[in-house]
Amino acid sequence: MMGLMASEETRTMTPPTGRSAAAHDAGKPGGAATRAWTMRLLVLGIVLSALNLRPAITSLGALLEEVRDGLGMSGSVAGLLTSVPPLCFAVFGVMAPRLARRFGAGAVVCAGMAAIATGLLVRPYAGGTAGFLAGSALALMGIAVSNVLMPVIVKHWFPDRVGSMTGLYSMALALGTALAAAVTVPLTDTLGGSWQTGLALWAGLAVAAVLPWLPFVRGRATPPGAGEKPAGATQTPGPVSPSASGEHARGEAPRLRMTRSRTAWALAVFFGLQATAAYITMGWMAQIFRDAGVPAGTAGLLLAVTMVMGVPLAFVIPRLATRLPHQGPIVLALGVCGLAGYAGLYLAPAAGAWAWAVLLGVANCAFPLALTMVGMRARTGQGVARLSAFAQSTGYLISIPGPLLVGVLYQHSGGWGLPIALMSALMIPQMAVGFLAGRDRTVEDEAAR
Repeated sequence: MMGLMASEETRTMTPPTGRSAAAHDAGKPGGAATRAWTMRLLVLGIVLSALNLRPAITSLGALLEEVRDGLGMSGSVAGLLTSVPPLCFAVFGVMAPRLARRFGAGAVVCAGMAAIATGLLVRPYAGGTAGFLAGSALALMGIAVSNVLMPVIVKHWFPDRVGSMTGLYSMALALGTALAAAVTVPLTDTLGGSWQTGLALWAGLAVAAVLPWLPFVRGRATPPGAGEKPAGATQTPGPVSPSASGEHARGEAPRLRMTRSRTAWALAVFFGLQATAAYITMGWMAQIFRDAGVPAGTAGLLLAVTMVMGVPLAFVIPRLATRLPHQGPIVLALGVCGLAGYAGLYLAPAAGAWAWAVLLGVANCAFPLALTMVGMRARTGQGVARLSAFAQSTGYLISIPGPLLVGVLYQHSGGWGLPIALMSALMIPQMAVGFLAGRDRTVEDEAAR
């Protein structure tokens, strides 16, 4: 797979950054070897970080009933708990570009992984619902800044392989999501049946993800050639570079106002609606199956099937998306799969459980598609950073009410008919705005006017 990515020349909208990396390193003793080591370490850091971006959520979804019983939560409070992830992503994600300019993206992601590890270790033993929420918020803060900076790092370090690297990152994210859903219940049973232990064990994976980023904390390394400009160039790409914080003061790049871009708004709403569907699925789908008579372990496996569908598709879809001038048809195909899955959950949740899990897993691949479009809808590193922060923060704000409303509807209606109807209804505008976001346009053409 690494060889495939190394040979791929994916179409991107990034302007040249100067001499090639090979030419840059040619005159330096050991330069090529150093760069190769740096890039391998960076890929490892991206993969391990992506593995940690969802276990905090899906491990909780698999044990939600046990956590509710242990902490005395009502359905509405549990719905609030499932709304905490998008709230934290919206609040803390918007800070990521500024933190990256000040400290370097590697340092911010490293701190994010440390926050995830600490939050996951603390929350099961904090005592009471408030402590559990506080520990969850700490872990989700780390996830939030990493969510925003991953597309930025990919665009900055791998400008000619955006599709492949986004696919690799998305595959790892889907794998971590599915792994937590599949093994949390069996591991909890193996370790004595304590839900606290079952949730806390995922802190170890986050600790491992801290290590590859440590060399990037002090050095705040930048890609070879990132600081060079070709003759006549007027822009310098890449907010990841420490020097990027002074771009506007030097007048080298126009200030982008994302609120003036229709494409940015379409992408933000698309991101928000797909996140709504994803967090409803991660937080409640296992419970839907359990209420239909499916055993807890099997319900966790069904959730894992939904999540694991993103492993192969998250690599295929970004590569396909970068080859199409318009990503709208992919958006529509994923939406149709989601509608079919919701219909199955309503009509025969237990009888066709595996089929519905697969269909909803395909629909959830709107997430890697959205990440890919973030990289494609901007020409520069600066544009990607601003678009990523705007689309994700605005999108996660949009997604906050969804999981909470599902919990309220479930508690007050006594069944899943109304919640599933809500999920189906939200899929229609998701398909519409996703189609608009898929048009071959860039935010620089709209936001800098």
